[in-house]
Amino acid sequence: MPEKKGGVARIFLVVDKILEGFAITLLVFMIINVFTAVVTRKLFKFQFAWSEEVTLLCLTWFTFMGIAIGFRERLHLGMDLFEKLPKKVLAFLDKLVDAVTFLFGLYLVVYGWDFTMMMRGSVLAATQLPNVVQYIVMPITGVMTCVYSALQLLGHDLRRYNVIEEEIKRDA
Repeated sequence: MPEKKGGVARIFLVVDKILEGFAITLLVFMIINVFTAVVTRKLFKFQFAWSEEVTLLCLTWFTFMGIAIGFRERLHLGMDLFEKLPKKVLAFLDKLVDAVTFLFGLYLVVYGWDFTMMMRGSVLAATQLPNVVQYIVMPITGVMTCVYSALQLLGHDLRRYNVIEEEIKRDA
């Protein structure tokens, strides 16, 4: 029988899917933008002035959002060295990793916000967008990371792509 999800869980899942979809959209747009820049530069000896800056923005946003998604999927570094430890010790270490991840997310929220606010007086050269656009992703990633790690600390398995782990074990 499928597990029923409450209202909060459904809202969280919708927001999570939107954020992941946005990250994927950024990646696709970045690829198209780079491809277009190379083609126009090589074939037409022309390049849009904003193409490199927009690529950097997409890369920055995709990378930071990917960090949070990686934490959600538990793709962070792990050590097989400790697999032989008792299950209780491994469970404690998993909780410790979740707590440290939460602290990292909190660090991104606090210091990412401070850094973003420091940059609010400047603009990006080519697009004339406020520099805040480039750095606001740090506190957003921090919030995502805090939410994911807090829910994992409470025992929720947030992974949506368990197949990856199964393929890694199979190929090892």
